Amino acid sequence: MKTPLLLVGLVAAAAAQSSDLASEGKAWWAHVQVLADDALEGRNAGTPGYDKAVDYVEGQFKAIGLKPAGTSGFRQPVKFENRQLVAERSQLTLVRNDKEEPLVIGQDATLNARGELNGSKEAGMVFVGYGLSIPDAGWDDLAGQNLRGKIAVYVNAFPPVKVSDNVRSHANTADERWAAAKRAGAIGIATIPVPAADTAPARGGAAGGGGGGGGGRGGVPAPVVALADRDVQNLSGQVLALAFTQAGAAKLLAGSSHTPAEIGQLVRDGQALPRFALPGTLKAQAAVTREVWEASNVAGLFEGSDPALRSEVVVMTAHLDHVGVGRAVNGDAIFNGAMDDASGVASMIEIARLLKASKASTKRSILFVAVTAEEKGLLGSRYFAAHPTVPFEKIVGDINLDMFLPLFPLKVIEVQGLAESSLGESVRAAAKSLGVEVQTDREPAQNRFIRSDQYSFIRRGVPALAFKFGYEFGSPEEKIRLDWVANRYHQPSDDVTQPVNLEAAALFNRVIRTLLQRVADDTARPSWNADSFFRRFATR
Repeated sequence: MKTPLLLVGLVAAAAAQSSDLASEGKAWWAHVQVLADDALEGRNAGTPGYDKAVDYVEGQFKAIGLKPAGTSGFRQPVKFENRQLVAERSQLTLVRNDKEEPLVIGQDATLNARGELNGSKEAGMVFVGYGLSIPDAGWDDLAGQNLRGKIAVYVNAFPPVKVSDNVRSHANTADERWAAAKRAGAIGIATIPVPAADTAPARGGAAGGGGGGGGGRGGVPAPVVALADRDVQNLSGQVLALAFTQAGAAKLLAGSSHTPAEIGQLVRDGQALPRFALPGTLKAQAAVTREVWEASNVAGLFEGSDPALRSEVVVMTAHLDHVGVGRAVNGDAIFNGAMDDASGVASMIEIARLLKASKASTKRSILFVAVTAEEKGLLGSRYFAAHPTVPFEKIVGDINLDMFLPLFPLKVIEVQGLAESSLGESVRAAAKSLGVEVQTDREPAQNRFIRSDQYSFIRRGVPALAFKFGYEFGSPEEKIRLDWVANRYHQPSDDVTQPVNLEAAALFNRVIRTLLQRVADDTARPSWNADSFFRRFATR
């Protein structure tokens, strides 16, 4: 039994910690309030509102005493381009037996400005089933197909193979689909939707998914944002990108000896699909306008102290941008992005401040990077991972925060990537030291491990983790989280009026700070586990 004096001491210590957490939570929230203020107009990359956010983060890094670690002080400017198809100068035509059959853009197919065509191109087409190459499953729709100079046409569906969620999500990305087609010699891709049982629709309707997508008027989608640096573009070399509708797919397959009904039934039955050259050619005319613009990553360095290890770097990332101003909901058109992801950037600032204020010393350096254009396809982190402001071989790991959702008391942290690398054990130890449990991803089918900025580092072989507040299935916490996703995710209501647990956010920040310090002080670099799917990307 504890003595009364000891009990008094424990209560006093607990009260002091609670007070500290309250203070730390308020300091964190103050950053969120600035970054998610209406004056920043949703921090859309490339807008004055985003520039204000960059100014704020840069000012905080300076005040904390971090070392400038961009290419221009704390900033790493990144050039982007908006590509917009000009509707009245875009045409699609099927050419067969010297006869031309015009395709109605918006009814039969849509063009996408991801394709680089600016002029005319005529090319043959090959139907390649699901269009996927998955070595892990012994599956390759492109093997043995003559795609040199042609368009790879595939169904927007996943083949009947059993693979892990990681393999499925990685193989099914636009990057990997195009990479496989490009290796086989294709110059473009075209998708068809899974043909319905009744394959004679009177009207078109936009097809979804990897090839083209809708989003604009008259079958010409909204502008596509790409990195201006061709060497970093994930879809470079893709001359044509288009998506056929149900009506267009019927025209495309006509005369091929295969029907939409046959293909649709095979997909629904979970069967392999035939692969065959399509008759004739596709003639495309496209005009694309390009607008170049710039937005910056912001990078500050907390320098390590060990002579042998301080040149090595643990990177902490969080994305600074959000989606800007959009269609009003209940009279509010500003998508403030308080949780997504002002919360992560606020945590980055506070963790850096507390490290400095505590006069902490770590063996390795810690690089804090607020990245841009995550909402446009992880583009800022992709650029940083390709052109890091420190030697790439010195980057040992990435700790990424994106919308971690401190909506209830922190009892358990969900760790994306927990079982993939030695970082999993590091975060277990860090959380345990603060009385917090860890769990794996509660929704693995959402594939969040490859859907935020850590994936830019993973693709270059760098071990990484990402985090959410955890919960148990069927618990009130699960309901709170699901309600938030349904009602606030990418909505104007993700603002500073929403209820947030400040002490829980502060405790989360302590866990992440402890994790960063453990990784920075460990004599061994983080390493991929032997059975990790992502180990294949490691080059060192």
